[in-house]
Amino acid sequence: MDTLSLFPTADGSVTFWSEAFQETFHSSHGAKHEAEAKFVIPAKIAEKAQTQTNLNILDICYGLGYNSAAAIACISDLKQSRQTAIANLHIIALENNLEVPQKAIAAGLVNIWQPAIAQILTTAAEKQIVKTKNISLQLLIGDARQTISQVPTKWADAIFLDPFSPPHCPQLWTVEFIQVLANCLKPDGYLVTYSSSAAVRAAMLAAGLQIGAIAPIGRKSPSTIAAFAPTLLPPISDTESAFLNTRAAIPYRDRTLQSTADEIIAKRQAEQQNSQLIPSSSLRRKSC
Repeated sequence: MDTLSLFPTADGSVTFWSEAFQETFHSSHGAKHEAEAKFVIPAKIAEKAQTQTNLNILDICYGLGYNSAAAIACISDLKQSRQTAIANLHIIALENNLEVPQKAIAAGLVNIWQPAIAQILTTAAEKQIVKTKNISLQLLIGDARQTISQVPTKWADAIFLDPFSPPHCPQLWTVEFIQVLANCLKPDGYLVTYSSSAAVRAAMLAAGLQIGAIAPIGRKSPSTIAAFAPTLLPPISDTESAFLNTRAAIPYRDRTLQSTADEIIAKRQAEQQNSQLIPSSSLRRKSC
C-alpha cells in the first residue's frame, strides 16, 4: 500500500505526497487552482454546460477528487447565477487506490469546497456512487486499463487525464490506453492533461487526436489539450513541435494493456536506443 503524507500547496489547499510514486498528487502551485485552470477551464466545461442537456466527464485518476469537485463547482456556480437551464452533470471517475479519496475525507481536505460538494465527494468515497437531482458521480476502483471498459464509446464531453508522471506511471500514458480514451471521447470533446511530454503527445497523435497547448500554470512547461477537430485548439510552439521529431517522442506502448511499468519503460528504452531519430538533448543544445 502507498504511504500518503499531507503536502500544503500555494493556494492554501492541501494535497498528498505519494511515497510509492515519489510525487505529489497536485503541483505545489495550488491543488485547487490546478484543477480549475488545467482541467475545467480548458475543457470548456462552463460553455458546454450552457448549451447541452447532459454533460459527461471521464476523470482518469480521481485521487483526492479535486478535478471532479472543480467541475461540480463550475456547474453549481452556473446554476446559481443563470436563469437559463444548465446541463445535468455525469462523472465517471477511475481510481486504483480507494484509500486516497477516503484519506482525503478523513483528513478534511475536501472542506476547501462548498459543503454540498464536500458531501458528494464523501459519499463517493464511501459508496462509490452518488446521485443528486442534477449530478451523478460514479467511482470505479481498480486498474484504469480494465475499469475503462465500463465507459461507453463516444460518451465523454471531456476527459481529465491526471495520472502520476509518465516515468512513474507509464501504464496510463501508452498509445494503447490513449486510444481507448479517444474511443470514449465525443467528436467535439476535449482530452486535457497537465503533461507536455513529447511521448504523450505522440501517443495522442497516433490515436487520431490533434494536440494544442494550455498556458503554463505554476511551471515553465505548458499543458496539453487534445481533440479530433484541430481548429478548436491553441497551437503548440515551434520548439514543442520540434521535440516530436526526436527520440523523446517515441511513445510508451502496452499492446495487451496488462504490462508492468518496468516492462513498458524497458520496451521504450530499447526502441529509443535503436531509433534513427535525433536525441532530444541535441535539440536542447541548439536552443540554448
